Amino acid sequence: MTTGSDWRDAVGRTWADNYRLTDRSFAGLTERLLARIGSCQGQNVLDIGCGAGELSIAVARGNDGANVIGVDVSPALVAAAVKRGSEHPNLRFEEADAGSWTPSGFRPDKLISRHGVMFFDAPRDAFSHLREIAAPGGELIFSCFRSPKLNPWASEMASLLKLPPNPDPRAPGPFAFADQDHVRSILTDAGWQDVELAETDFAYVAGVGDDPVADALDFFSRIGPAAPALRALEGEERERAHRWIREWLEQHRSGNLVAFAGAAWIVTGKA
Repeated sequence: MTTGSDWRDAVGRTWADNYRLTDRSFAGLTERLLARIGSCQGQNVLDIGCGAGELSIAVARGNDGANVIGVDVSPALVAAAVKRGSEHPNLRFEEADAGSWTPSGFRPDKLISRHGVMFFDAPRDAFSHLREIAAPGGELIFSCFRSPKLNPWASEMASLLKLPPNPDPRAPGPFAFADQDHVRSILTDAGWQDVELAETDFAYVAGVGDDPVADALDFFSRIGPAAPALRALEGEERERAHRWIREWLEQHRSGNLVAFAGAAWIVTGKA
């Protein structure tokens, strides 16, 4: 479970410090998401849970006639996004909870997100609010992970570390929207129409360079569901776990790259 307070505090700071690594891991998905978003010229665009701003920046850069706002609860991530996006006059970022954020004079024609919507404490209320602030006929386009079993970078790591199963798979967290029926129910209850979920597969890049295995181990120790457990290990237990993980990472190595199958939904709807 990852709550809003986690993102405002340690989790947000960690992702802000490592945004280049997370952008790298999601690069293939970002490309597919941008293709689905399409042209935004002349439109107001809201990026929900914008993180360090990669999706917002890409949309603003490719659509100089769009008005783009990225919103995130993490002050550290918003600060990183502001710094990265400073050269785009059609882009701004705000620190706020998108599920209750009320803009002045801004009704988004497109509401987009790359994996930023799975952490609402009350998702039905949040998506109902987002529908209310959307322009008539506004489009909702976001990505989220499918089942952990289809994302071995998460499920196999959890097995290696013998992490306990999640007692509530729908609690706020990276896989909270894995069940398509659950997602569809949330959005339709919130008033969104024409809801569709498209399976999207991509390469989840964990490590690169001369020693991609070491790079991947460092990445997983910083980012992801297993990171807190990895950081907590000490002494012989830590050495043993790192040995297992290195062997596992070698199985997913191809030259100077360690990558895993990544499985996501691209979810769409209309206000």
